[in-house]
Amino acid sequence: MSGTIATLLATEIERPSIDWHAIAPELVLLGGGALVTVIDLIWLERVRKIMPTLTSLVFLAALVPVLTLWGDADALPRGLWIIDGTEPSAGVWEGAYVVDNYSLVLKGLFLLSAYVIVLLSTNYMSEGDYHDSEYYQLISASVLGMLVMSSSRDLISIFVALELVSIPAYLMAAWRKRDLKSNEAGLKYMLMGVFASAILLYGMSLLYGLAGSTLLSDIATTIDIGESKPIITLGIIFTIIGFGFKVSAVPFHTWAPDTYEGAPTPLTAFLAVASKAAGFVGLLNVAIVAFPTQADVVEPFMWVLAAITMTVGNLIALRQTNLVRMLAYSGVAQAGYMLAPLAVYSGLEDRATSAVVTYLVIYAAMNLGAFAVVIIAARKTRSGEITSYGGMFNYAPGLTVAMTLFLFSLAGIPPVGGWWAKFEVFRVLTEGNRASGIALAVVAAVNSVVAAFYYLNIAKQMWFMPTPDGDNSRIAIPPALTAAVVLTVIATIATGVLPGLVSDMTDFVNVAAGQ
Repeated sequence: MSGTIATLLATEIERPSIDWHAIAPELVLLGGGALVTVIDLIWLERVRKIMPTLTSLVFLAALVPVLTLWGDADALPRGLWIIDGTEPSAGVWEGAYVVDNYSLVLKGLFLLSAYVIVLLSTNYMSEGDYHDSEYYQLISASVLGMLVMSSSRDLISIFVALELVSIPAYLMAAWRKRDLKSNEAGLKYMLMGVFASAILLYGMSLLYGLAGSTLLSDIATTIDIGESKPIITLGIIFTIIGFGFKVSAVPFHTWAPDTYEGAPTPLTAFLAVASKAAGFVGLLNVAIVAFPTQADVVEPFMWVLAAITMTVGNLIALRQTNLVRMLAYSGVAQAGYMLAPLAVYSGLEDRATSAVVTYLVIYAAMNLGAFAVVIIAARKTRSGEITSYGGMFNYAPGLTVAMTLFLFSLAGIPPVGGWWAKFEVFRVLTEGNRASGIALAVVAAVNSVVAAFYYLNIAKQMWFMPTPDGDNSRIAIPPALTAAVVLTVIATIATGVLPGLVSDMTDFVNVAAGQ
């Protein structure tokens, strides 16, 4: 009897325990979001004005464990469960949720982007008389899904994280309830999103049926058969299509322009940067970890997807007269550049992953900055038309310089950050002298020239065209928006002048490390 008890006690001691430090960013965000919700429920309108501040503090607090984990690099990668300080050799959680350098870079990106989104939203929500408390709670929930996505190496956790990112975004897209365009934006985004989720789930179910496991590493082992079977190809294509919607790749982009134009502008920035980045993270996780031996299926599909996405996005952007719609199609084209490294990822997994993550980091800074300027300019022009930006240099010279930097960065013109993002993509495409990579690099180069036309047209309006109504009175810029512009300008310049800042973080990034 005593021997049995001793055995049971020993078994109890050896049970895996949760690595709380590894999941601290998610726990801080979850706890902070719950606390903000409780405060709102108790004090209602009395705390409405401090909701942006509280939400910002929650995001910054969640960033602290990201930094402490980064400093504890010797202990990475870390699993969710530990036994006596080491990861278990077996178990359902093995490799399903991994905290490594790759995930930490992305978690930092999501939290900082969310912080800037709050800065963009503060005055927009308060002055528009919206229900802003619930708005910030939904942003927190969506960002939590992004953090989970960064560490997920399992089909179930990836799908749950993607839905946690998307469902709050559906609600926020229709936040302006009395605006027909906002209603259209929310409805179109939700319907297309549900349709894409169904396709993604079907593709994942095929992969699970083949592997008998939802772990990406197990799927990779199962489908490593030397040649593709039709059922494997179908599962891979359906899964990629599902993520293609989330990243607004052509032809799955049709929701983006109307949703971007109709949604509240800060939410548009959120969808264009953070939500799109989350979709790319999911796509990277699946493509690099689950399909390393299926390059003959993935690479040609990604090649076509990248080429038509950047080409269609740029050509349609040339025709736009509304700046928000132009930025929407610009975002479609930028997605094409980010897809390009996955067209040559076989044998270059580390370099392809690093190039995509580098692009995501720089794209976040320059695109959030551009939307910040759009929000500020709309306070005076009350219009999103490109012609309404005429003569901006006469009444907002600092803002004009900032917007010009963001436009140059989006076009890939040195010395601002966008040139380095595109350089990394071109370097991966031309590495190894593959014919397919070089051909896609040529397509990307031509598209970069095309994109410069519509980016520089906006700069021409601001610097050289007259003010449409002749009113050159200055714009009153709230402190929150000023802070957003300053932060994004610094990040955009720093990543261009000192590209090593980003390279040092992403050169060692490898999503497959958590297998």
